[in-house]
Order: sequence, then structure tokens, then C-alpha cells
Amino acid sequence: MSDYFLLSLSNRENLELCVKYNLAGFTNSINGLWTFFDIEVGDYISFLYGARVRNLYRVVKKVAYKNAEKLPPWSPITFRSKRTYYFPFRLFLKLEREFNEPMVRQEFSYVAENLLLRGGYRKTHFQADTITLYNVSEMGTPFTGESEHLELNAETFEPKIVFKRENQVIPEKSYFKELILQSLVRKKIKETVLGDALEFFGVDNSPSEFEVLGEKALPEGYVDIFIKPRHPSPKNKYLLAEVKTGKAQKKDVEQLRKYVKEFGDEAVGGILIAKDFSKSAFEDDKILPVRYHFEGLDTSLEYSYEELLKMLKLEVAI
Repeated sequence: MSDYFLLSLSNRENLELCVKYNLAGFTNSINGLWTFFDIEVGDYISFLYGARVRNLYRVVKKVAYKNAEKLPPWSPITFRSKRTYYFPFRLFLKLEREFNEPMVRQEFSYVAENLLLRGGYRKTHFQADTITLYNVSEMGTPFTGESEHLELNAETFEPKIVFKRENQVIPEKSYFKELILQSLVRKKIKETVLGDALEFFGVDNSPSEFEVLGEKALPEGYVDIFIKPRHPSPKNKYLLAEVKTGKAQKKDVEQLRKYVKEFGDEAVGGILIAKDFSKSAFEDDKILPVRYHFEGLDTSLEYSYEELLKMLKLEVAI
């Protein structure tokens, strides 16, 4: 099943370039790399700018370019911090439906709630649920023409992840961070430990009845992974997951417990995913500890995202 994302754009010029060339670009930052990894070929995206949602596209190709600061259509951006960002990570898109709709429409309520609780657009992308994609698939009019693309005769590379900071050479090689682990876990959890989690919390439903979504904003913060029924029911059953790259501490357990309480009776429990755990992680029957590791990992080497996804192992820690 394809995922659906709304890409948050910073200005109108960026929006018009994306629409003109059926192209999305992400900066040489951890957020840009995270977005590039998180969205796959075959997923669907729309552009989000000025409280309006523009068009529905399917991702047909992902490319990372070397020396992207010299490539059109985007110019490098320098911030007050003196840091300059450019756009090496790009998605080539096929226009499926044309529309320009306000964010306040009921069909966008899942993402709109995230925006409201976050207080704005300070995030590269927002993952919507299946219902949102169903609704968007009926908006506007189908596009039947050919999608124009910007042809670039430039050298490409495959982004790699390294586990020693001294091996980092951005954007080709980036140090392993929690955002990358979140994306990997989101794509792996359903086929591994979700069934165990449902059994642990006394939920009879099959894992196939649930969808695993990215960050979900809450009044007191946001949870890394939000697991919900693919189709609504009179009483929903939600699972909330937090991801930590290192050892989970008591404060991490308390944070996840607080998030679970915010959802009331509809939250059946929380999943805490970490490399290791303090004893307090095993003292709450509403929190299931799950240990992660990369099978065969050599921290002196570099790995592609797909290699890490295959190596990632998730195991219930009780």
C-alpha cells in the first residue's frame, strides 16, 4: 500500500518551480535526508503552502545529485546562522490530479490537526492516513497529459549512513541519527513486532488492519510513530511508539506514558523502541519495550538506507 505525504514549502517561488517541473527537492540537512529516505517510489505527495494543498502526484524516481549547489531550478539558501543549504535530494513526480484546495477542508483534518498542534509548518513533510488519500483521489480533475521534467546531466550518488562522526561527509555520508532510525522502524515494525504488541495489549485484530504513520502531534509534544486502524470504527485502537537510538531511560518511559494517557481509552498502549533499557522500562503494563539492532553491523563501514532496512531487527525485550 502506497503512503501519502504533504510536502511543506517555504515560499511561493519554490511552489511554482515544483509544479512547473513536477519535481520536489530537499536540502543537504538531516531533515532533507530524512524526507528523501522516508518517501518511496510509488508513494503519493501533494504540495502544502499558505494553508492550501496543491495537486496529487505519484513519485516515479528518486535521485541524489553531486554538486547540487550548481544545479537548477533552486538556488542555494544562506540563513542568518551563515549556513548555506542547497538541494541534492530530489523526487521526480507524475501529476495525477490537479486541484488547489484550502487546508481547512474536512478531508485534510488529519494533517491539519498536526499543523495546528505544532504551531505551523516547521517540518519538511507530513504523512497523512489512508482515508486522506482516498478523499484526495477524488478531488479536482484527473491529469491526462505528459508530466514535464527538468533534465539534468549531472553526476549522482547514493546517500550513505555512517556510525562514526569523523566519517561524515555531507551530503554523501551522514551520521546515523534518530530521525533515520524512526523512518527505518516505521517501515519495519508492522512485519516484525506489531503482532506481538497487539497480543501483549489484548487486541484481537490482525496487524494487517492497522497502518503505521510518522510523527503525530499532541498537545504536550509529538509521538514518533502513530499506529491506527486503517479504517475507522466506533471505538478506535491506537498504539503510540517512541524511538531512541541509545539506552531508554526512566524519563522516556514517563514521556510515552503521558502520551498514551492523552488519548484516553482509545490508546491501548505504547511501544518504546531503543538499543537498550533501564529497569524502569519493564515496570509499566501499558509500555512494551522493544530492542533494536542491526545484524552484522560494522560501525567503521558505511551503509545505504536499504541495507540498514534489511539489517534492522526488532525484538520484544520482555
